[in-house]
Amino acid sequence: MTDKHSFPCSALADKQISIYTDGACSGNPGPGGYGIVMICGQHRKELSGGFANTTNNRMELFSVICALRAVKSTEAAITVYSDSRYVVDMYNHGHAQRWKRHGWTRNKGKNPALNADLWDELLTLGARLSARFVWVRGHAEHKENERCDQLAVEARMKSDLPEDQGYTTPKTPDQPEQLPLFAML
Repeated sequence: MTDKHSFPCSALADKQISIYTDGACSGNPGPGGYGIVMICGQHRKELSGGFANTTNNRMELFSVICALRAVKSTEAAITVYSDSRYVVDMYNHGHAQRWKRHGWTRNKGKNPALNADLWDELLTLGARLSARFVWVRGHAEHKENERCDQLAVEARMKSDLPEDQGYTTPKTPDQPEQLPLFAML
């Protein structure tokens, strides 16, 4: 038995999962939503949700995280399509991995990396599932991207949205404890 957010694809022969994601925010910060379309063979699943006070970048990231959380097969070939250069480029070019290695800082330690809580989870999920990220132009009549945008906008307009705790009280993910140089002797 699977929950309403899971997307089991392991029984399908091709095991190719295409994930389309989008985030939306009314004001930045403001009420935000995310939309997801997942396709595997003839199977299709749409997910959406939102938060009362968040940012567009957090919704773009959360949409991908929510989609990857729903995938139960670690053997599937997953391609994530997003119109967010922030998500696709930071992931594909290793910037987020570098921020993590440097204690969630950027610019040689001068500035904190934003959305470290979400980036940490996305890096973990992306590695576990061997996800590939592809940028698509937003609002360019791409059927699945347009549907994700519609889902995200509808979700951000709901009146009973929860708070985005990661935005209102940001935390940096814990770093592994560094052993002193001679502690291992």
